[in-house]
Amino acid sequence: MASEFVIYLIGINVLTFLIYGIDKWKARRERWRIPEDTLIWLAIAGGSIGALLGMYLFRHKTQHRKFTLGVPAILLIQAALAYYFLLR
Repeated sequence: MASEFVIYLIGINVLTFLIYGIDKWKARRERWRIPEDTLIWLAIAGGSIGALLGMYLFRHKTQHRKFTLGVPAILLIQAALAYYFLLR
């Protein structure tokens, strides 16, 4: 069970990172964009580390408070929940 969860977390973070990169690529070419809600939901679904890496490595969404405050807050909440459930 734990190994499946770790595989899920790796997968969702890689996916989230790639989606942030794709959205940045689309932004530069003035193409159809991935909705901001989708980017946030990917972080909530467990991809917060991938979202942060994507934001700062691609320099994407770093001027939006929804992302610069929201994604780190999501990560902190997820870390607190993981700590609570793993060390009970």
